[in-house]
Amino acid sequence: MIQCRFENGRQANLRHVTVKALTVGDNNKVLLVKRALNLLRGGKYDLPGGFLERDEDTQGCALRELFEETGIRGEILFLFRINDSPKRPNEDRQNVDFIYVVKPLSGEIKKDPETLSVSWVSPDNLPPEAEFAFDHKDSILRYLSYLEKPFPLPILG
Repeated sequence: MIQCRFENGRQANLRHVTVKALTVGDNNKVLLVKRALNLLRGGKYDLPGGFLERDEDTQGCALRELFEETGIRGEILFLFRINDSPKRPNEDRQNVDFIYVVKPLSGEIKKDPETLSVSWVSPDNLPPEAEFAFDHKDSILRYLSYLEKPFPLPILG
């Protein structure tokens, strides 16, 4: 939570905004990172992403985090989901998460200090839910369902 003091002197705890890049390549392979051990839920799988910075929009954040964490440059295709549930599992800050579907354009896979590994994973070989840092496997599975039978987007919640 972010502790804030408003102009009227009132204090409140606010939620963070995070952004994820659901990056989908050939044969619907999904780009996953394994979080560095020093991070919350380290050693677990995640979508590339992170906290929204003050001077950027959510799309810019998704592309920046994708490149920083994986070495891949991408193009936003569409906003897939806004996950604003205050009861998200494994969260320490109750983040509001914007999840964009991203098309990879260029770059070579590399890792940064926040990642142990980066890999393209086939939909048939996704890790079990328990091996994901947060609730993003649910978004991946919803996206795969969307490919089979499209439904209205973005998903809210």
